[in-house]
Amino acid sequence: MEEIEVPTELLQEKMKEQALENEEKWIMKVALTAAILAVFAAIAALLAGHYANEAMIEQLKASDQWAFYQAKGIKFVVLDTKIDLMKQMGEEAKPEDLEKAAKYKEEQKEIDKVAREKQTISEEDLVLHNKLARGVTVFQVAIAICAISALTKRKLLWYGSMSLGILGILLMCLVFI
Repeated sequence: MEEIEVPTELLQEKMKEQALENEEKWIMKVALTAAILAVFAAIAALLAGHYANEAMIEQLKASDQWAFYQAKGIKFVVLDTKIDLMKQMGEEAKPEDLEKAAKYKEEQKEIDKVAREKQTISEEDLVLHNKLARGVTVFQVAIAICAISALTKRKLLWYGSMSLGILGILLMCLVFI
């Protein structure tokens, strides 16, 4: 009896073509995921840089205020020394000197308040910068894992990179909450 020959060669060729086509579609999805993650990484990096700059500017403003505070303190000490010398010599201090000394002390309180506010703003901006910098790191790791998944053709790694991407997005969103 003759065996019936089944044309499996054509079937195998069709299956290979279909597999390559499916693989190409999957690789395109991985590439698109990596591109989207790169966009989020760029946005997070831009925002992190902005908050780092803002923190630095506010700290400089606080430093300026502290220098102003010291200048008022020096003026007060000079004037207070003058008032003390006048008393030591048996003379009365001029009323305008007493008023100026009190004014310097009052100005120092206001300057102290402004300087502390600037420092607080600087610290808050630095916290936001750090959160965004962590987000950038997570996005970069996600992009790297995406590339590894494409090279090794492992979908599990791709899912992992997407999970990290979601984590990066959540870190970015926490900045605005």
